[in-house]
Amino acid sequence: MNKPDSTNLDLRPSPLKLTTTSAARTKNPPRAPTNPANFSGDLAGAHDAVRSVPAPPRSSKPGHRRTVSAGAPLIYSGGSSNTSPNLSPGGNIFPAGKSPKPVALPTRGPSRPDVLGSGAVNYGRGSIVRGGGGAKHGNSTNGFCDAEELKRLGNEFYRNGNFVDALAMYDRAVAVSPGNAACRSNRAAALTALGRLGEAAKECDEAVSLDPGYARAHKRLASLYLRFGQVENSQLHLSLSGLKMDEYEEQTLMFLEKHLNRCEDARKVGDWKGVLRESEAAIAVGADFSPQLVACKAEAYLKLHLFEDAESTLSNIPKVEGCPLAYSQIKFFGMLGEAYVPFVSAQVQMALGRFETAVAAAEKASLLDHHNVEVARIVNTVKMVARARSRGNDLFSSGKFSQACSAYGEGLKYDCFNYVLYCNRAICWSKLGLWEQSVQDCNQALLIQPNYTKALFRRAASNAKLERWAEVVKDYETLRCELPEDSEVAEFLRQAKLALEKSREAVYAVEVEEILALDKFKAAIASAGVSVVHFKVASNELCEEISPFVNTLCVRYPSVKFIRVDVEECLSIAKAENIRIVPTFKIYKNGVKVKEMIRPIHQLLEDSVRKNSSL
Repeated sequence: MNKPDSTNLDLRPSPLKLTTTSAARTKNPPRAPTNPANFSGDLAGAHDAVRSVPAPPRSSKPGHRRTVSAGAPLIYSGGSSNTSPNLSPGGNIFPAGKSPKPVALPTRGPSRPDVLGSGAVNYGRGSIVRGGGGAKHGNSTNGFCDAEELKRLGNEFYRNGNFVDALAMYDRAVAVSPGNAACRSNRAAALTALGRLGEAAKECDEAVSLDPGYARAHKRLASLYLRFGQVENSQLHLSLSGLKMDEYEEQTLMFLEKHLNRCEDARKVGDWKGVLRESEAAIAVGADFSPQLVACKAEAYLKLHLFEDAESTLSNIPKVEGCPLAYSQIKFFGMLGEAYVPFVSAQVQMALGRFETAVAAAEKASLLDHHNVEVARIVNTVKMVARARSRGNDLFSSGKFSQACSAYGEGLKYDCFNYVLYCNRAICWSKLGLWEQSVQDCNQALLIQPNYTKALFRRAASNAKLERWAEVVKDYETLRCELPEDSEVAEFLRQAKLALEKSREAVYAVEVEEILALDKFKAAIASAGVSVVHFKVASNELCEEISPFVNTLCVRYPSVKFIRVDVEECLSIAKAENIRIVPTFKIYKNGVKVKEMIRPIHQLLEDSVRKNSSL
């Protein structure tokens, strides 16, 4: 997008400001024409012959000759054939019909390098002088002539694609002649080619401040604002240029505005796939250097729980520095554009568990736009979540695991999709021996962030305590793919596979009894000891999920009789026991029902079996 185009440069010399010095005073000095129509503002270079041709029409301000053609206006390098008959080859103005005597122009000495003047004598700020010598006192035109030469050299570097050297020449030209709008506009072109668009916009803004009617600078500024995704500012400067907007510019701005509006509408209703689609379309149309649109993509990825994509996108936000004031005043989704980027960054950093960084980003957004409600809400959320996490960590370190669970839970009230807090609370549950709760929190974390290694480790450890070896093997196999070089994971996987084989062998030796007849059922539960009855339906997913765990309990508690009843195959038992929901578990002790559970979690079921088998 930063492809050089020499037609973007202002190649004309600027008007020469003449001052009378003691060496130049004569009895009857030549006077400049009093009629402004006689001054074209386009001066010939020192190497051109003076040609007697009619003077071209002047522009609104000297030094900035513009065209009103539909295309990008071409401008001049100082070698124009349309020179005024009242101009000398050096660019001096003299009365009509009174040509001064020719004066030999100095030539550059190749062995004496140009250096910046020291300022010890009055030769103009930033003038270039020959190495080893100083400027002569009173030569006030040297600095301005040198600015034109520096601009010409910069133009040559720019045409050849040497933008760093071109910028250096324009820098020196601006230092010599800070009020030269053409030099500033050309400097903006070099900055754009180097990807420093914020500084380029600032330089264009300076140029149009010096010359409000400078069409080329307005056009360049409009192009920059388009790349920033700021339709209003782009339209404003296209209008101020005084040139007719071509069809391409008009369509580009129209499409950009359409995509921005659609993006905002999708964001309001939480259609994050739509936000992602429209923000990418806006970037493709031409707003390829908009920090806000890239941040918008990151926010959409975040809401879609694509955290890696959100982080990657956030790291690629364009750096726009040194922009004019108008850039920072544009609003994006109701907040100041500059506040939107840290606003999104705070959310992404919080989701990734970088709470201190998130707080800093949220506070920055608040400083930039402290009146915005969305910003204020995010600041509060980030601070509360960070505080809850910090308190939970402190309690965990102190061995107060129950209180730590509560602290992490407080944080989840403010951000229910923070997988880091779920995982932290999971390890607290495991420290309390509540393996089922630990597994559930790990499940939540992995729903939000799949393949989160910490959650996989903790879930595998908790399932191992519950002897769910198939689930343990599955988690360690996933970890083996994520961490192929980790020898500890490989060893855990080997042990889990051995445990799984042993559990399967034990299940074959001890089986859950299947009962289909009502009389047999009554006889079974009336027998001495503890009986656990699992009422199920073969096609029910919850029943299928918990059945392997019942088999594990059967092996783990051999003194307990486990019975399975399919209520669809034995409606009489289902009616006698009033079974309406499956899976349902009933525990009988010496023929008396002591416990009934509907769709219990694994931990509750095992705790109930353990408690009644030990009585």
